[in-house]
Amino acid sequence: MATTATSALQDPLGTFRRLDVNQRFTLLAGLAAMVAVIVVTLLWTSRLDYQVLYTNLSERDGGAVIGELQKLNIPYRITGGGAVIEVPSDQVYATRMKLAADGLPKGAGVGFELLDKEPMGTSQFVERVNYQRALEGSLARTIEALSAVDSATVHLAIPKPSVFLSEAQQPSASVLVKLFPGRVLSGAQVAGIVHLVASAVSGLGDKNVSVVDQDGNLLTAGPHADSGIEPEQLAYRNTVEQQYRKQIEALLAPLVGSDGVRVAVSADIDFAKTESSSVVYGQGHMLSQQQQTSNSTGGSNVSGGVPGALSNQPPGGVTAPFTVGSASAPLTPAQFTQITPSLKTLAPTSTSSSATTNYDLDKTVSHTSQPVGTVKRLSVSVLVDDQVRQGKPVSLSAQQLAQLRQLVQNAIGFNSKRGDQVSVINMPFTAAQQTAQKMPPWWRSRWLWDGVRQGAPYLVALILGLLAYRTMRKALRPSGKGGAATKGEAPVTMPGREPAALAAGGPDLAAAGLPGPLPADTVHLSNTLESDAAISRELVKQDPRRAAQVVKEWLSDGQ
Repeated sequence: MATTATSALQDPLGTFRRLDVNQRFTLLAGLAAMVAVIVVTLLWTSRLDYQVLYTNLSERDGGAVIGELQKLNIPYRITGGGAVIEVPSDQVYATRMKLAADGLPKGAGVGFELLDKEPMGTSQFVERVNYQRALEGSLARTIEALSAVDSATVHLAIPKPSVFLSEAQQPSASVLVKLFPGRVLSGAQVAGIVHLVASAVSGLGDKNVSVVDQDGNLLTAGPHADSGIEPEQLAYRNTVEQQYRKQIEALLAPLVGSDGVRVAVSADIDFAKTESSSVVYGQGHMLSQQQQTSNSTGGSNVSGGVPGALSNQPPGGVTAPFTVGSASAPLTPAQFTQITPSLKTLAPTSTSSSATTNYDLDKTVSHTSQPVGTVKRLSVSVLVDDQVRQGKPVSLSAQQLAQLRQLVQNAIGFNSKRGDQVSVINMPFTAAQQTAQKMPPWWRSRWLWDGVRQGAPYLVALILGLLAYRTMRKALRPSGKGGAATKGEAPVTMPGREPAALAAGGPDLAAAGLPGPLPADTVHLSNTLESDAAISRELVKQDPRRAAQVVKEWLSDGQ
């Protein structure tokens, strides 16, 4: 058989001619089917997977993008009635970066590249208009960088500067944003857009910037616009509530299951900044004490007052209880000594005393600053599902609910003085809420289909190769009619003799030098490869020497 296959490969046309009609048809049909399947498989595997590059481009931007794709030799296709440009999925991000380096797509607005080719002799009015257009386009591009914003348009109203302060006007701005379907802008993002625009224009305040979405909703005038609550405060409040909610869910999940509890937390936050000072005086004690006493003696009729005639009058006469001498007989020293003590007793005398006592008081001075963002009150609502026992839902008992309530109170730091409230209620959930989101089955996983897609061509080629080999092997197998032998398969019969003649026995066997006739069951074998092999085995058994001689002749002929 190996020699037959080799000869078929060396002379395929001759081998094909030796086949009958049925074998030729089978061989050609197998080859045609194999080629068709291989071509279809290669086309299916080599098909490019396209993804969206840009959508809703203007005609000018679309033409510029297509022209650049043709220069870069990147395959593309246009779908959606000319509104969508698609490129192979493995080249989407690289193509966007290449086009962005060339400033494509430019979009509806223009940026500061408008001022790159400013002609000579441009008037001041045109320069101001071009600068405003460039600023608006640059701000629009910056806002479009947000993940939720599809496109943006910025309009600036910049008044002409005036030399009089009373006539000066403040600039204003309006922003129109088109959001992607299903996307919304948070308060912090809206505040970020407002600060971005206000910081880019000189003299523009946050209050003069308006942001509107594609539905006409004024985003800068939210529900808390008049309450004085800033977006940062709302974000802080949401963070506090989310932290409490996660803490309660993590505590109750091991008891009732992660899908069997729902928690809602409402926190009242105090954002007021409070400072207070106080001075407290306690009981005092004496530090020091001073006393002072003074005595003085002298006349009480001493003249005083404003100098003048009345003030200079001599005092009146003094009546003394003693008798003095006359003018002709003055007093002697002895007499003067006797009357001196009497004069001292007649003079006026004054006494004064004062006392000073110093005390020190205990004083306490305190200054208190209350932190911003303290929790004034917490309200927690917990909804617990029924527990499933032996396939049936069972409600929680009052004791179990009380225990869950106590756990929640301990988790949030319950304080009755500030008015905290905690409610734990047991109610059965609906079937839709009990059904958890399950992962897709393994036979729908993406990695499996990617592997099948990549390995399918090799598997099909292997199957088709095996089928083609089997078909060719059957087609090239000799029919065995007429006892024809191929090269490498020597007949065991004598030249010119058929196996049927040998099976008949008699003089033919004697002439061939064989010992006797073959068994009777061999005569009934059909003229096939199996029958020739059976006859050969019988001949070898009957005359091994003759068989060895035949083999020698084959070897000599082969040399």
